[in-house]
Amino acid sequence: MGLNDANAELLNAIAKVVGSTGLRQPGPDDLHEPRGLFRGRAAAVIRPANTAELSAVMKLCHAALVGVVPLGGGTGLTGGRTLEQGPIPVLLSLEKMSAIRSLDSAANTLVAEAGAILQNVQTAAAAQDRLFPLSLASQGSAQIGGVLSTNAGGVNVLRYGNARNLCLGLEVVLADGRIWHGLKGLHKDNTGYDLRDLMIGAEGTLGIITAAVLRLYPRPAQHCAAWIAVPDPATALELYTTLSAELGGTISAFELIDQTGLDFLRETGVMTPPADLPVSPWSVLLDCSAGPGSDLAERVELVLGRAFELDLCSDALISQNQAQRDVFWQIREAIPAANRRIGAVSSHDIALPLAAIPNFIAKARAAIDPQLRLNCFGHLGDGNLHFNFFPPKGAKRSDFAQNAPLVQRMVYDLVAEMGGSFSAEHGIGRLKLNELQRYSDPVKLQMMRAIKSALDPRGILNPGALIPPENLANTAPPDNRTP
Repeated sequence: MGLNDANAELLNAIAKVVGSTGLRQPGPDDLHEPRGLFRGRAAAVIRPANTAELSAVMKLCHAALVGVVPLGGGTGLTGGRTLEQGPIPVLLSLEKMSAIRSLDSAANTLVAEAGAILQNVQTAAAAQDRLFPLSLASQGSAQIGGVLSTNAGGVNVLRYGNARNLCLGLEVVLADGRIWHGLKGLHKDNTGYDLRDLMIGAEGTLGIITAAVLRLYPRPAQHCAAWIAVPDPATALELYTTLSAELGGTISAFELIDQTGLDFLRETGVMTPPADLPVSPWSVLLDCSAGPGSDLAERVELVLGRAFELDLCSDALISQNQAQRDVFWQIREAIPAANRRIGAVSSHDIALPLAAIPNFIAKARAAIDPQLRLNCFGHLGDGNLHFNFFPPKGAKRSDFAQNAPLVQRMVYDLVAEMGGSFSAEHGIGRLKLNELQRYSDPVKLQMMRAIKSALDPRGILNPGALIPPENLANTAPPDNRTP
């Protein structure tokens, strides 16, 4: 049983459900992956206004054997919303389903529809003196359904966890149009399989998330950030261990930053770091927050003073106000923009056991063409690194494009050897199917296919994403569309 192209009869039937504003022709932004690695195909963009309309649409597509590809906010980086080959699908946009349905400040929960923009959810929480801590560079356009479907991480995972940890319940429309009403804001619910966790991270292949119960937290009364100079990743890791013991649960982020990243900011003109920023081969951006009580900045200063005496850092600049803290984060968040201007030969979103990180960085750098510049940065506290190689200054990315598959294979093989993951927070989509096939436990893949078959037996939900085809050999080379 195979899928069919979306046809006029199906689209007419869908138009009767969603109305004249609920159906439109796809535009370039709908069909292009943000980095230009994929170009999708679709007959139409469906824009239901509520869960009932989506349920009716899914029943029609299920009966017609037509694929449904969720759009989300379009900020994904692994081709999860771009179907290039096979029968022509319809695209599903939940942009009209963007309401904040409720907020319970006593229970610290918020119910948001899947099309709600992440930044709008943060703002709604802040209006009630609450914090929704999921924070991404793309939060101005990323949608709640998308960040849950990809189990997004961001900069606050160390303290609050990733998207999975911030969701208590879901409402989901299944492939055949049935609705799972799972919007319970319970912290304890031992009533069988955890279907919420099954849907989170499934990239729209098992069901369409339409609403979620999100966890909120009291807004911190104090914030403090510090830019810390360290000689190498091993010392940065030792510093993290020391600060964790001293500062405990106040640490929200502990970011490792290579000096190359700061050089790229200047080289591309994206921004010029402040002149008083400590200069070192490596830096750490420490971010802390706490409730009312003893002065957090004084505590951070005291702990960093002891770290200095232990030779764990050579210099540190502690934020004196919110504006200076914001500057530190602007530097960190500008690095990916500078990377894009230079153009990576091969980029990698990886996770490693913390203890393995210094050795991994050293071994990978030594194994890769020394002409290539390494920009390594990321969330050291949770083991997630963005490990990217770039052409020499003055050279073009295209001059080294033929090296990309080999570089990627060497990096991912070393990650696997050290017990890590080739995909930390960007998901699989269509870009990383070969890697999932190569590096995953075969039993895991069998289980994934069995779950997919049980919940979507006709294969209409985001066809071709996340689940490697059974005929894909586990020795397949990495996809040469490395960003």
